Amino acid sequence: MGFTHYSGPASNFPGRDQWKSFEEIFNANKAAMAATGDTGEDIGRIWNAVNECAKIGVEERVIFAIIMQESTGNVGVQTTYNNDGHSTAGLMQCDGSPGFPGQHGLSQDQITSMVRAGTQHFKQNLQDQGNADTAECIYKALREYNSGSVNPNDLSDGRGATASYVSDIANRLLGRTN
Repeated sequence: MGFTHYSGPASNFPGRDQWKSFEEIFNANKAAMAATGDTGEDIGRIWNAVNECAKIGVEERVIFAIIMQESTGNVGVQTTYNNDGHSTAGLMQCDGSPGFPGQHGLSQDQITSMVRAGTQHFKQNLQDQGNADTAECIYKALREYNSGSVNPNDLSDGRGATASYVSDIANRLLGRTN
């Protein structure tokens, strides 16, 4: 199923009641993760890491949707650089995350360290946007995670970053894959 484009304020995006369960979203993406070169153990360790890092205060579905958007779940994803020239590494491609470019068959600690760094970064974005467990807060925090700032009237205003980022993650939360 293809992606639907969402834009405007958070109220134009799908509500949490429409999001699929973590298990449904994860299972829909197993083949895509395997196609990156991830081993079955890597994929299982991503599941474990997401469940562990959700204890930080970010729900599993959101953590995993960010992982799929940023790296397609590739534990050996290449390190990239943001507009400020800082490296953004790991499964969640965030500043300060460890990365293991080109490597697969990683340990649970290595995979969890990448997910923890990204989840902690996103948790700060959630706090910046009101720290509410609502779709509106989550969508605004996703915009901040990707671009560093938020136009609350248009979450597709990437301000130099990926304009479709929040829309793409909303689609992932609905169980869609690309």
